[in-house]
Amino acid sequence: MSISNKKILVTGGASGIGLALAERFIQDGNTVIICGRREAALNEAKEKFPSLFTRVCDLSVKAERALLFEWISENHSDLNILVNNAGIQQWMSVDDPEFFQKAKAEIAVNIEAPLHLTHLFLKLQSLTTIMNVTSGLSFVPLTKTPVYSATKAFFHSFTLSLRHLVKAKNIEVIEIIPPALNTDLGGKGIHDFAPPVSGFIDSIFEQLEEGKNEVTYSFTEQLVKAGSDILKSTFDRMNQ
Repeated sequence: MSISNKKILVTGGASGIGLALAERFIQDGNTVIICGRREAALNEAKEKFPSLFTRVCDLSVKAERALLFEWISENHSDLNILVNNAGIQQWMSVDDPEFFQKAKAEIAVNIEAPLHLTHLFLKLQSLTTIMNVTSGLSFVPLTKTPVYSATKAFFHSFTLSLRHLVKAKNIEVIEIIPPALNTDLGGKGIHDFAPPVSGFIDSIFEQLEEGKNEVTYSFTEQLVKAGSDILKSTFDRMNQ
């Protein structure tokens, strides 16, 4: 799949994987829109990449998601690709006093938002592709991030179903499955040990060029192909 001369919306596109995707899309000759809840972060991204279109949107709020779609419909009705990238990660235990509130926040952004946006954006006649960013934790949970891991497992399962459900509409569904990368997901410094985003981006775009609809990198390539014994041993090693 060659991605050029397209119009693309990347949710959570002001930092991390989202911004790296936006940068690569721009380099490949696409028009890119990013959204996020932090206006300052969006402004910084636009200073770095002036061709970006930006939109402030708190994706945890149903009404704001609807307003985002209305704005796209009015101003960018020729949108081709929706990238459901936005996500939050909470490191917590079940006896955390704020466990349920934190869990609801993760569910709202990691599950409710991409499902709602997918439902809305399928109304666009120009839409050809949906890209869902899941995680290696879809396959093996990290118990320090119990709800995040579960939301990504849900999103992985939904993506498989979605690919089948929209096949008749000729809409391609691509799952991007990153491992831990050196971003601020979960908090500053938590993922400093992880590989840089740049190598991940290069790899997944190579796979997209090859026509793959499930793109992995490093650790996640192994997880996608692993049997139950390997998944169990990986779980035990990750959660010692």
